[in-house]
Amino acid sequence: MTHPFTRLAAVLQFSVSMSVACAAHAAPVDVQLAGQPSKAAQASSLMTPTQNIYGRSHVSLDGRWSYIIDPYENGYYDYRHTPFDQSESGKGGFYDDRKPKDRTEWVEYDFDRAPTMTVPGDWNSQAEKLQLYEGTVWLRQVFQADPKPGKHYALYFGAVNYEAHVYLNGKKLGMHKGGFTPFQFDVTDKLAKGRNVVVVKADNTRHQDEIPTVNTDWWNYGGITRDVLLAELPATYIADYKVQLAKGDAHRIEGFIQMAGEAKAQQVTVAIPEAGIKTTVRTDANGRAALSVPVDKLVLWSPEQPKLYTVELSGGGDKVVDRIGFRTIETRGRDILLNGKSVFLRGISLHEENPLIPGRPRGAGDMRMLLQWAKEMNCNYVRLAHYPHSEEMIRLADEMGLMVWAEVPVYWTISWTNPDTYANAHAQLTDLVTRDKNRASVVVWSVGNETPVSAPRNAFMGNLAKTARALDDTRLVAAALEIHRKGSDITVEDPLADFLDLASFNEYAGWYWASNAEMLNYRFDVRYNKPVVISEFGAEALAGYHADADTRWSEEYQDTLYRNQFRMLSAIPGLRGMTPWVLVDFRSPRRQHPYFQDFWNRKGLISNGGQKKLAFWTLKQYYDDVQRRYEGKAAR
Repeated sequence: MTHPFTRLAAVLQFSVSMSVACAAHAAPVDVQLAGQPSKAAQASSLMTPTQNIYGRSHVSLDGRWSYIIDPYENGYYDYRHTPFDQSESGKGGFYDDRKPKDRTEWVEYDFDRAPTMTVPGDWNSQAEKLQLYEGTVWLRQVFQADPKPGKHYALYFGAVNYEAHVYLNGKKLGMHKGGFTPFQFDVTDKLAKGRNVVVVKADNTRHQDEIPTVNTDWWNYGGITRDVLLAELPATYIADYKVQLAKGDAHRIEGFIQMAGEAKAQQVTVAIPEAGIKTTVRTDANGRAALSVPVDKLVLWSPEQPKLYTVELSGGGDKVVDRIGFRTIETRGRDILLNGKSVFLRGISLHEENPLIPGRPRGAGDMRMLLQWAKEMNCNYVRLAHYPHSEEMIRLADEMGLMVWAEVPVYWTISWTNPDTYANAHAQLTDLVTRDKNRASVVVWSVGNETPVSAPRNAFMGNLAKTARALDDTRLVAAALEIHRKGSDITVEDPLADFLDLASFNEYAGWYWASNAEMLNYRFDVRYNKPVVISEFGAEALAGYHADADTRWSEEYQDTLYRNQFRMLSAIPGLRGMTPWVLVDFRSPRRQHPYFQDFWNRKGLISNGGQKKLAFWTLKQYYDDVQRRYEGKAAR
């Protein structure tokens, strides 16, 4: 008799092939596919983001932007619902930033008299009437420019949630989908000397066929949520590079250099002065050169010693300086090996949200606060859920010594059979890997969270896992899987796991199923010879609400659940890490209990007021004990 998973594997192989074929012919119009722009993207000004954009000459366009709320999208469509920017004249929309010529002229909008909001920043937390708003908001910034001959200019956005139409001086640059990944436009021939006006139509409307889909458990913050930069690049410039240790080899740096601009064939020098490394490669006619350099006596990056080297790349009249750490991460049987040594991932999950000042983080201070809380709990690892967090957050993790699980928002029930949905997910994953491939802190690429098993889902996510591995084979590939319960047995068996490096899964014993007392009766059957990482568990507790350990919503209930989880999970032979849910309380429209929640998910170990709950200290004590055990193993 054929095993059902054997049959499913055959379906998976067929469906994956179909997904690839469909995706190749269904790239959404004007949507960026990083690394391989679509024809539509090439026809517009959309271009693959430049690696290490902050290391280039740039001016910030952050600050106060004027905004107009447009729920009927009057500034985009005419009264026949035809987009103004697709008309013969291309005019008529709010992006014209039109002013009446005299008192007889009719204009129904005015950016100059409109209110302003801070960019980067979400609109929900900056105006009371926008707290629950989903739809279109127009944002405008006026800036001065002095473009120089022979230079390239790029208009860069760290993130806009979710769909962004961008206009410069009344002309459309293009459109980008995806609320958490960067994009940029070539504005070399579009900048005016002196006054320039950039207008963004930001739309955070949820749709079934998008990534994420309509159903999530976090606040749908709209707006320009990360930095906006105008970067100046030389005529020939270093567009992209990877400088990392080869897979499983601490004695060789491998990667590539990608030149762009007028003369792509160049001599490029890569130097790491502190390590005494200097090598020169020549890029081909396409601007590409492989990098392979033997190294010795590098100080390897680790949470205990987060060593970063100054890496200098120069060629074609361009020079880029980056701070890069070098380490290896791999699995062997049920062990996770960091720099060849077994490690336990002492982690916590977190959203990109400041609970103290509601909304998305507004800068490095907010992000450092979140990561420092994780460090206080003796974490060496964080799960940045459920979407790509900012580049600045990843660089802080590099600096502070925190390993990172980086994820794309393939979350719950996606439109698995829609080729445009797959192309969108593929683009967001590609953008994430492209942006963060030089960050030592990133040890896991995650292709999704809590997705139900089916043949179309297996094909969709299996192909994403293969994409992640093809883009970067030096890191682990994972997903937060679901479990299956029958009686007191918990089974971890998912065809997707065959494509992954970790047996990583979410489980909510003691909260969504069973009680604190009952959960100790459960046993895990993990059917993979792989490291087990519990990607979520937890319970909600209102900070300051105290009762006995059987009373839901109390700190005592949450604390007892954590203690029981440690007892229950310790029986898993391959347990090598966990990221309990979650570091801090976060906003969610799904959490509607008027007293205990009030639109907050209260599973945080820290409250929205910054108060550490009892379970914070319990998890810290557990991690202190785990650290001692693993240091003892290393000592032997």
